[in-house]
Amino acid sequence: SCCLCLCLPKCWEPPRLASYAFFTCRKNVLLANSSSPQVEGDFAMAPRGPDQEECEGLLQQWREEGSSQVLSTASEGPLIDKGLAQSSLALLMDNPGEENAASEDRWSSRQLSDLRAAENLDEPFPEMLGEEPLLEVEGVEGPMWAAIPMQSDPQYADCAALPVGALATEQWEEDPAVLAWSIAPEPVPQEEAPIWPFEGLGQLQPPAVEIPYHEILWREWEDFSTQPDAQGLKAGDGPQFQFTLMSYNILAQDLMQQSSELYLHCHPDILNWNYRFMNLMQEFQHWDPDILCLQEVQEDHYWEQLEPSLRMMGFTCFYKRRTGCKTDGCAVCYKPTRFRLLCASPVEYFRPGLELLNRDNVGLVLLLQPLVPEGLGQVSVAPLCVANTHILYNPRRGDVKLAQMAILLAEVDKVARLSDGSHCPIILCGDLNSVPDSPLYNFIRDGELQYHGMPAWKVSGQEDFSHQLYQRKLQAPLWPSSLGITDCCQYVTSCHPKRSERRKYGRDFLLRFRFCSIACQRPVGLVLMEGVTDTKPERPAGWAESVLEEDTSELEPAFSRTVGTIQHCLHLTSVYTHFLPQRGRPEVTTMPLGLGMTVDYIFFSAESCENGNRTDHRLYRDGTLKLLGRLSLLSEEILWAANGLPNPFCSSDHLCLLASFGMEVTAP
Repeated sequence: SCCLCLCLPKCWEPPRLASYAFFTCRKNVLLANSSSPQVEGDFAMAPRGPDQEECEGLLQQWREEGSSQVLSTASEGPLIDKGLAQSSLALLMDNPGEENAASEDRWSSRQLSDLRAAENLDEPFPEMLGEEPLLEVEGVEGPMWAAIPMQSDPQYADCAALPVGALATEQWEEDPAVLAWSIAPEPVPQEEAPIWPFEGLGQLQPPAVEIPYHEILWREWEDFSTQPDAQGLKAGDGPQFQFTLMSYNILAQDLMQQSSELYLHCHPDILNWNYRFMNLMQEFQHWDPDILCLQEVQEDHYWEQLEPSLRMMGFTCFYKRRTGCKTDGCAVCYKPTRFRLLCASPVEYFRPGLELLNRDNVGLVLLLQPLVPEGLGQVSVAPLCVANTHILYNPRRGDVKLAQMAILLAEVDKVARLSDGSHCPIILCGDLNSVPDSPLYNFIRDGELQYHGMPAWKVSGQEDFSHQLYQRKLQAPLWPSSLGITDCCQYVTSCHPKRSERRKYGRDFLLRFRFCSIACQRPVGLVLMEGVTDTKPERPAGWAESVLEEDTSELEPAFSRTVGTIQHCLHLTSVYTHFLPQRGRPEVTTMPLGLGMTVDYIFFSAESCENGNRTDHRLYRDGTLKLLGRLSLLSEEILWAANGLPNPFCSSDHLCLLASFGMEVTAP
C-alpha cells in the first residue's frame, strides 16, 4: 500500500483545484486529488492503512534528515518566500519488501523548490508539517487519491497540469514497489517556426494540430476539364486562358463583436483577429487564386494588414467601404501578371429620399483584360467582367434585395456591354443572403421574375414568415422611374441612346408655330382687345395644317414599364449545384445559429439548355467562359463535426468558394 499526504490551505475551495500541482511517478502515472465536497479540515489525505506505525516512522525520518535542506532551499529560490518554506508535502510510502525504501524516499532541494513554485499557495501555514496532527476524513469511503495514465498526446507530455475535462480518473493499481515520487518537470518551450513570413504582424499560435485545415475538412477539388458539356465538347479543346477565382466572406471583426451571441460555441482564442488573420492568409496562400473577391472586409484591417499582405503576394486590390457609418465593405483583388485593369466601378445601393434604397450595402465591378502569354503568338482574349457584392441580410425585406440586385445588374450590363451590343464574359459572386431556388436566385439564373403580390420575405427564402398576420407584399412598379433603371435592369441611357440629329429650336422653327392650326383658333373666353386679339391670323400659302405631326413620338415617356415583372439578359449560371449527391445532403456555405444554408454564390456567363431539365443546375451550354473545376462544399453534418463555423481551421462563419475557368483564345 502507498499513502500520499498533501497540504492544503484552510480556505480551500473546489474551484482552486487547478492551482495545485499534480504529480507523476516514475512509471508515468499522474495523481489527481478528488474534488469530493465531503473533504473537510486542514488536510486532504489518503486513508490510513493497517501499517500506520511504519508511515509515522517514515515521516519522522523525513523530518530529521530533510528539514534542514527544506529551510535552506526555501530561502534561496527567487520564486519561493518564507511562507512557502513552511508548507510542504508529507510523502508516506509503505514498502515492507524493500530495505532501501527510506533512502529513496528523500526530497532533494530541487524537487522541493519545484513543488513550492507549483503550489503557489496564497497563505503560508504557521507551523511545520510535522507539528500538525494528521486528521482522518470522515464520511469518505475509499481512497481520496486516484491515478490517471499519462496522455499520449505530446501536448500534455510531462505536464504539471491538465486541461479541464482531460482527466478521466481510474482506480490506481500501480506496482507497490514504487517508492519515490517527484514533481513533473515543466514543459520546455520549443522554438516556434514562423507561420507567416510578413514582419510586424502580431499573431497567435495555431492549434497544436499538424494536419492542415484543408485535410481536416476534406474539401475535394472537382475537375471538369475532361468532362464533355451539354454539346458533347470537352472543356479542354483548343487553346484557353485559364484562371481561378475565389469568393469569400471573411467575417468582419466589428460585426462579429456586435453579434457575439452567434459565436458562443467558439473558444475566444480562435475569434481573436490576429489568429483569424493568420488563418485567412494561410488559406489564400494555399489556394493561390488569380482573382480574389472578399466580403465583410473591415476597413482598418484592410489598409493595415490585408492590403499590404496581399500586395506582397502579388495582388492589386480595390476596396469599397459600405456607405454611412459602416466599417466594412467589399474588395476585389487580381494579379497584374495575369490581368490588366480596364475600368473599376464602385456601386452604392443607397439613394437619398428613397425608402426602398435606404441601406448601406455596396458592390464593386471590375473590367479586366486577360494577359495572354507571349508563346501563343498573335492571339486575343475577350475582356472579363467581375462583380462582387454583399446584399442586405434582412430576411423580411426582399423588395430591398431585388432593388439592390437590379442596380448591380445594370452596372454590370453597362461595364460588360461591347460595341456590337453583346456582353463580354461575366462572373458575379458574393454573399447574396438568399438560398438556392428562391425567387431572387431564380431571377439571376433564369433572367426573369414576376414579383407582383409576392410576400417580401419569400424573395430570399431565408426564413418562413407565413404565419405572421401582416406581411409586406411587393407592388408594381418595384422602384420609381427616377432611379433611372428599367425593368430590364439596364440604365435608361443604355436603352435609349442620344439622337444623333437633335432638333434645334431656333427662331425660324419657333416662328412656324405662329400659323399652326391651334394658333389659328380663338381661345374660349379670350378678352377682345383692339389691335391685339380682334383679328384672326392668316396662314401663309405653303404652310401645312400641322407642323407637329412628325414629332408626336417626342411626347411618349422615356421608357416603358412592365407590370410586375423584371428581367435581365446576362445569361448567368451557378458554379455549384447546391447538392452533394454522394452524401445525399445539400451543400452549405454558412451555419448561422447552427443551421446550415447556402447564401454565397459564383455565377458565370453560360446559357442554359432550352430542352434540358431545369432542375439540373449544371445543364448549360458553354460559351466563351468555361467552367474547368471547383472546390467542393461541405454538408451540415461535416461542419457540425468540426464544431461549426468558425473553428480552429476555418476562421470565418462562411466557407470560401473557389472555381477554375477557361476563356477561348482567338486569332485576331
